[in-house]
Amino acid sequence: MTRRFRASGVAIDLDGTMLDTVADLAAAVNAMLADFGRPTLPESTVRSYVGKGARILVHRALAGSLDGRVDEDTADRAVASFEHHYARENGRSATVFPQVREGLAAMRAKGLRLACVTNKPQQFADVLLARTGLGEHFELTIGGDALPRGKPDPMQLRHVCERFGLAPSEMIAIGDSLNDALAARAAGIPVMIVPYGYNEGRPVSTIDADAIVSTLL
Repeated sequence: MTRRFRASGVAIDLDGTMLDTVADLAAAVNAMLADFGRPTLPESTVRSYVGKGARILVHRALAGSLDGRVDEDTADRAVASFEHHYARENGRSATVFPQVREGLAAMRAKGLRLACVTNKPQQFADVLLARTGLGEHFELTIGGDALPRGKPDPMQLRHVCERFGLAPSEMIAIGDSLNDALAARAAGIPVMIVPYGYNEGRPVSTIDADAIVSTLL
């Protein structure tokens, strides 16, 4: 899958790219909404809200729309509630997408250095990778709160380049959303998009990417 590009390292998104985590996220979101006396949301709606990190997910869930926002005091309390519930749900129902394990193993067999780059908070990303057995493939994991800015800002990807000692042209980024593509473009890294993830309900054909790949293999 990476043969069309000359690369020594790969930065791979987590939710929607390697793992289907919507069931866990929806359970935590709905528990948070119950804490606030709000009606719960169907899993399909939560799926469309995923992609820009926990805080934006909470804003969207409380406001009931992709562009909705609530006041920051409410958001602070809601994020704390969500994280409390998600600590219990994280990995409980998550499933690995087809050919992810095989794809990661194939990349490592080629000598590629792998980093997981996600907007999921570091503590949750580390636990999820460990629970699903994917963590062993990664030399580096950069969560959404590990640095001052997450995707679509390129800071995380630039940090991976620095840690790996590689130029952006020697890396590939793989994700499932516009957020991933914007971060990669800003970092000067070629980007591949998978079509099965969480692009906020929008078709991936609208994303400026170097390739759309059916799986990680």
